[in-house]
Amino acid sequence: MAKAAVKADKPTLTRPPEPKRYKATPEEMLSFYRDMLLIRRFEEKAGQLYGLGLIGGFCHLYIGQEAVAVGLQSALEIGRDSVITGYRDHGHMLLCRIEPKVVMAELTGRQAGISKGKGGSMHMFDVAKGFYGGHGIVGAQVSLGAGLGFGHKYRGDGGVCLAYFGDGAANQGQVYEAFNMAALWDLPVVFVIENNQYAMGTSVQRSSAETHLFRRGESFTIPGIQVDGMDVLACRGAAEVALEWTRSGKGPLILEMKTYRYRGHSMSDPAKYRSRDEVQSMRDTRDPIEGLKKELEAAGIDEAKLKDIDKEIRTIVAEAADFAEQSPEPDLSELHTDVLVGQY
Repeated sequence: MAKAAVKADKPTLTRPPEPKRYKATPEEMLSFYRDMLLIRRFEEKAGQLYGLGLIGGFCHLYIGQEAVAVGLQSALEIGRDSVITGYRDHGHMLLCRIEPKVVMAELTGRQAGISKGKGGSMHMFDVAKGFYGGHGIVGAQVSLGAGLGFGHKYRGDGGVCLAYFGDGAANQGQVYEAFNMAALWDLPVVFVIENNQYAMGTSVQRSSAETHLFRRGESFTIPGIQVDGMDVLACRGAAEVALEWTRSGKGPLILEMKTYRYRGHSMSDPAKYRSRDEVQSMRDTRDPIEGLKKELEAAGIDEAKLKDIDKEIRTIVAEAADFAEQSPEPDLSELHTDVLVGQY
C-alpha cells in the first residue's frame, strides 16, 4: 500500500535589500562625530570615577562600540520608537537625549540620578524618552523588546523597538522564544546583536556553534544582516534598511553588528583572554571616531573645528561629574519607594 504524500508548508524567508553605506552630509557627520565623542569621553570619566570609588557595583563601559548605537539611533524618532538594552547602557541613554548629568548622578548613586540613585549603572530608565532600560539579567531585555514591539503594533503608532543584546546573550534560551513570538506576530522589532566578540570573556568561536550570529533567526523566518559595527556610516545605512523593513509591516529583523570593546567586560575584568597587541591594533586601525575624523577632514572640515567639539564635550562631561559628586545620596526615607511588594 502506497504511503500518502505529505506536503509540509514551508515558510519562505524573504530578505531586505543589502544595506549601502550611508551618504552623510558634512553636518550629519559632525553630529555623528559629536555623539560618538560624547559617549567616549563620558565612559572615560565613568572609568575614572569608578577607580576613585565614587561608582560602586558593576560598571560596563561602551568604549570602542560607539558607532553601533550612534549609527542606529540617529535614524530613530525619539518619542515614537523605543530602545531597550542590557547593562552596557550608558551610550544608548545619552543618544535618547537623556541629560549626561542625571546619567552620571545615577552611576554614582545620587538622588538626582535618573532612577533616584537606586538603579546604578545597569538599571536606568526614561520612558518619556522611549528608553526602557538597562537590564542586568543577560538576555532578559530581548523578550521585553518583543513586548515593546507588540505594544507599537497594538497601538498602531508606527513605532519600532530596537532591542540590543550581545554575543553572549545570543545563546540564551529566552532570546529564541522572543524570536518565535516576534515572527509569528510580525512585530516591529529590530534585534540588534552587538557582537563585541568576547561576551564576558569567551570568544564567539569557542562559545557558539554558529558564529554568524545574523543567521540565528532563520529557523523562525527572521532575516539577518551582518554590519561593520566600527563604521558609523555603515551602521546608519543598515538602520535605514532595518527601519523601513519593520515599519512597513514585514516583521522583525536581526542586525549583527561586528564591533569591539576596548575595555574588559566590566571594570573588574582584566581581559587576560586577549593580547594587548590585539586591542592596540583595533585602536590603531579600526577606531570608529578616528575613522570618521579622517572622513571629516577629507570633506573639508578643519582640525580646529574638531578640537572645539572635543573641548565642548569635555566640558559637558566634567560638569556632569561635578554635578554627580555634589548631589546628595538618597534619603533613607526613599528606601521603600518605587519598590513593588507582593502580598502573600
